[in-house]
Amino acid sequence: MTESIRINKYLSEAGVCSRREADRQIERGIVTINGRTAVMGDKVCPSDEVMYGKKRVSMEEEVILLAVNKPSGIVCTSEKREKDNIIDYMNYPKRIYPIGRLDKNSHGLILMTNQGELANQIMRSRNYHEKEYIVKVNKDITDDFLRKMSGGVHLEELKTTTRPCQVEKVGKRTFRIILTQGLNRQIRRMCEQFQYRVLDLKRVRIMNICLGNLKEGTYRKITGQEWKDLQEQLEK
Repeated sequence: MTESIRINKYLSEAGVCSRREADRQIERGIVTINGRTAVMGDKVCPSDEVMYGKKRVSMEEEVILLAVNKPSGIVCTSEKREKDNIIDYMNYPKRIYPIGRLDKNSHGLILMTNQGELANQIMRSRNYHEKEYIVKVNKDITDDFLRKMSGGVHLEELKTTTRPCQVEKVGKRTFRIILTQGLNRQIRRMCEQFQYRVLDLKRVRIMNICLGNLKEGTYRKITGQEWKDLQEQLEK
C-alpha cells in the first residue's frame, strides 16, 4: 500500500474480514486508528497503526489464493463459534477466509484467500462468473426436468427467479449444472420446485479453477498460468 485507502477496504485487503463485516465492526467501535476509534469513511496510510480489537492489523504482502476440496459437514464461515468452521478445519498458518459459501451438506471446490478485493471481484454476481456442480438426485432425470431447470426457476421463498443456466444429464439420476449466481441453497431449492431431492452435491469448478483430482480435505495454491487466466477473466 503506497497511498491512503478507506478503513473498511484496508481491513478487507489485510484479510481480517469482508468490507461489510468491517463496516459493522467499525460501527461497534471495535476498530481504532492511531489510538482513536475509527468511524465510517476514515482513510488509512501506510504509517498508521490500526487495531482490530486487541490485535494490530498489517497489510499482508503475500497474495494467497487456495483451491480447497471441502468435505461435507464443514461450514464455510470464519465464525469461530461455529465448531465445524472451515478456518479451524484448514488450520492454515496465515489468516485466510472463504470466498462465498458452499452448503454444509455439500462438498467440493471452495476458494480461500487473504485478499478482500479479490474475493469481492470473484463473488460479484453481475460479472456472471461460472460455477459448475455435479448433482445426484433421488429419482430419474427427465427431459422436462432439464428444460425447466435450465430456463429459470421461480423461488418464492427468495422472491426471485433464477438466471437461465446450463444443465446436462450425465447419468440416470445425475446431472451437471453451471450457474452464474449464488443464491442461498440455490440448486437444492430449484430441484425441490420439481419434487426432486438432492442426495449429493459437489462443486467441481469456479471460473477457470477446477477441482480436478484434489483429495478431499486438502488444498493447492493457485499460481502460474491458472492465476494469470483467473486475472484475465476478472478484468473482462
